[in-house]
Amino acid sequence: MMAQFFIPKSDRAEFWTEERCYITELHNCDQSPEASLALARVEPGVTTQLHRLDGVSERYILRKGEGTLEVDGIRQNLKAGDQAVIPAGASQRIENIGDVDLEFYCLCVPRFHPASYVNLEG
Repeated sequence: MMAQFFIPKSDRAEFWTEERCYITELHNCDQSPEASLALARVEPGVTTQLHRLDGVSERYILRKGEGTLEVDGIRQNLKAGDQAVIPAGASQRIENIGDVDLEFYCLCVPRFHPASYVNLEG
């Protein structure tokens, strides 16, 4: 019998999203509704889909590469080690402006659910 606080390793593989990036979900489960954690990967020259997350705030922690993050029309260049806090409901997208894949952690509070995602490109 497993302890209630234990969450076994997941073998979830990286997957492509219509947002134009790859996602690996590291932590998103019923036992932890207050937050989720994913690793996003954006290829060079790609800009993710303009979108918002209803009822979910997001933190980006850049792991590799460099990009330009746009939140509610305000643009900010980011590089490995930089962080950003994106309020719930804010329009957002990120562009990989480097020569290598842009990788960043996405910490969502509360946890991400697909129903919170709103495509703002049409």
